[in-house]
Amino acid sequence: MFQLVVKRFYRTQRDLAKAINEVVDAYWQEAITEEELISDVHSMYLNNSDKLMKDGVFTKIVQQQCGKRRLSLIKKIVEINK
Repeated sequence: MFQLVVKRFYRTQRDLAKAINEVVDAYWQEAITEEELISDVHSMYLNNSDKLMKDGVFTKIVQQQCGKRRLSLIKKIVEINK
């Protein structure tokens, strides 16, 4: 089974974006379940919201590193769990 390690706190926006990419890609490759995806993204958002979003918009570095498809999925998960 695929083991994905997700930290609670990330040092930089780039580190956070890389982790988001890994989680979403693992979900798309069916290596993790939808529940794991939602749980991991929600945890990342709660503990690193200042690095992920500013004024309700994803930060520029996160936008550049993650891309539109991944961020549309992340946005849906964040809105569900507010």
